[in-house]
Amino acid sequence: MTASKRLIQPATLPVPKRPRGRPRKTEGERDDGNRRHALLSAAARLFRRQGFAATSTRDIAAAVGMHSGSPFYHFKSKSALLCTVMEEGMQAAIARQKAALQAVPPSPEPVLAQMRQLIRAHFDTLHGRGNDFVPVMLYEHRSLTNLQRVSLSKLQHEYEAAWTPVLEALHASGHLRAPVKLSRLLILGALSWSVQWFSPRKGASLDELTDAAMALFLKEC
Repeated sequence: MTASKRLIQPATLPVPKRPRGRPRKTEGERDDGNRRHALLSAAARLFRRQGFAATSTRDIAAAVGMHSGSPFYHFKSKSALLCTVMEEGMQAAIARQKAALQAVPPSPEPVLAQMRQLIRAHFDTLHGRGNDFVPVMLYEHRSLTNLQRVSLSKLQHEYEAAWTPVLEALHASGHLRAPVKLSRLLILGALSWSVQWFSPRKGASLDELTDAAMALFLKEC
């Protein structure tokens, strides 16, 4: 091959390797995730304060600085937004509860420590940051479709199921005198109702509230 032919022959370039794992999200995709989270937080807050029926998608969009039709890019309808608020709130509550049970401190009576952790985690869910979804769950359940209720009930069952073995152990040890199933319903109902009246401004902490609940529901042996 002559020198002139070698000069016009295209060079062979190495083929770039594809990066392993998932491709990184673009800035726009990350922003979409942030805006979705902002929509859920704003919707939960407005559904709690104004009620589902009285809150428009325009209200929710305005709360996060969006155009009135922008929420429908993320959610098909206001009802779908309501259901997602409840589902993500329940998923966060389940994760918090699991972490609390895994962090049970050493105790002469482990089952009492487990019960304390369950109650304290429930109060964190009710009164901690981002707790707007709880009143929405309590008062807007009827605004869901039947299919949405079925989906949500699975998460509720998963959350409540963690209480049953602890209550059974407490019943067996004599710390709990009432039937386990009724106790679970009564205890969770009473704890959840505290969203109506509890305020740190009244001079009680969540730890003190937990102590009071333990003394109210359980018997010393």
